[in-house]
Amino acid sequence: MKQTKLEFLVGGFVLLGLIAIAYLTLKLGAGSIVGSDTYQIEARFVNASGLNVGGSVQLAGVPVGRVEGVRVDPADFTAIVTLSVLKDLKLPTDSMASIKTTGLIGDKYISLSPGADETLLEAGARITMTESSVDIESLIGKMAFGSLEAEKEKVPAP
Repeated sequence: MKQTKLEFLVGGFVLLGLIAIAYLTLKLGAGSIVGSDTYQIEARFVNASGLNVGGSVQLAGVPVGRVEGVRVDPADFTAIVTLSVLKDLKLPTDSMASIKTTGLIGDKYISLSPGADETLLEAGARITMTESSVDIESLIGKMAFGSLEAEKEKVPAP
């Protein structure tokens, strides 16, 4: 009888642990632990390749939000990125948003650089100064084939 009670208590403890892990996984995955104290702003990029929903938004290397959405503006075919940033973070209207990469070929994230303007961005506002993602493949292609083009120019035609 005592063995059965102990097994029941251990089983209950394990079940509560699994429920707690599942709850935290869902909350962290959805970002809703931080999500209630945030506001949304937008940024327009010419190229947002590699940037995914759920990506980090950082200011001075410190995570201050996440990417909520990436969509194409049908009017001019640019990428509109919706960012969710901490409510306590008051960004000037002349702030800059850049798409950066962690490491050489790591994940993409948004890096915010605050400006010096007195007026602040409000919820739903758009950051106008942006720096798009650097496409490593096209840079390598330009270096590889660009150097060949330069060599062709040096060789005199017969």
